[in-house]
Amino acid sequence: MTYENECWWITGASSGIGAGLARELGARGARVILSGRDEERLAGVAGDITTETLLLPFDVRDDAAMLAATEKAVKWSAKNSGGIDGFVANAGVSQRSRATKTDMQVYRDIIDIDLTAQIAATQALLPHMAPRKSGRLLFISSIAGKVGVPMRTAYCAAKFGLAGYADALRGELSQDGVGVHVIYPGSVATDVSRNALKGDGARREKSDSVIDNGIPADEAARTMLDAVAAGQREIVVARGMEEAMGEMRRTPDQLFDQVAAMVADGYMEKMEAGE
Repeated sequence: MTYENECWWITGASSGIGAGLARELGARGARVILSGRDEERLAGVAGDITTETLLLPFDVRDDAAMLAATEKAVKWSAKNSGGIDGFVANAGVSQRSRATKTDMQVYRDIIDIDLTAQIAATQALLPHMAPRKSGRLLFISSIAGKVGVPMRTAYCAAKFGLAGYADALRGELSQDGVGVHVIYPGSVATDVSRNALKGDGARREKSDSVIDNGIPADEAARTMLDAVAAGQREIVVARGMEEAMGEMRRTPDQLFDQVAAMVADGYMEKMEAGE
């Protein structure tokens, strides 16, 4: 697999991992659609990319804006590559608070942004991507989507859920030529901790040393795209203890293959027929 002349759409592209992926995809010859809430910051990322880009700013929680952006993305992508070749569900917000000191609204907000909105965006795109019998869907989970990490109960719930949706979707799409990849980053040097929500819903406004000393976002992006190109379905991008935890909870490829074989054997058709 190569990225030359492909068209990729990234949510949460204004900074961090999303921006790193956008720059790396551009460096590998892909046209890139950048989405996020801040158009000025998206434009800054686009300025680092030499290939053609499209800015589609919107809030992932706004269903109407998301659907309008999908139509624009599909139309723009059809000009050269014939459609969207890859979609990265990356937009998200983290958490730093004890469960006993976290408002229920924080759970609702994080799950809405990190899980429900990413599912909605993918669902809107599937009717355009699946009929082409090609393409890649990338879901940015977290090591906290494999291992329950204290102070992140809402974040873990959302990231575990995103991985579950992606794994089930992979099985459904296994006969349609659309690859599904779940990426589990550990500590990457971004603003994720600074932007994390506290128990009352306010931004934390300070970072963690482990994040500040984490993998540079551009380096993480290169590792992710190399793994996607190699066909890896579950991709752990971490170091040290975080890498060890992610590898301990890795899903065997044989299980993914077993689910795909079930689908190939008519599992979904039998379920639909009530068998």
